[in-house]
Amino acid sequence: MGTTDDEESNEFPPEKRLEASNTRLIKPGIATIPDMETLQECVAYENAHQNRTQILRRLKWKAEELRENKE
Repeated sequence: MGTTDDEESNEFPPEKRLEASNTRLIKPGIATIPDMETLQECVAYENAHQNRTQILRRLKWKAEELRENKE
């Protein structure tokens, strides 16, 4: 039985993607966000917890990339 998209995003909840001890490790966490829903969860998480400008900027770039890929 293969993993569903749901199971995959649960494996990497926002706190796992964004709570790396080193910001270099956060970049791949953002780069591997598969869809807008996951991205929005990460933005909400970041806003509620750390609210780091550079991380929010990266999430914004990822949103633009996801939108472009959809078209």
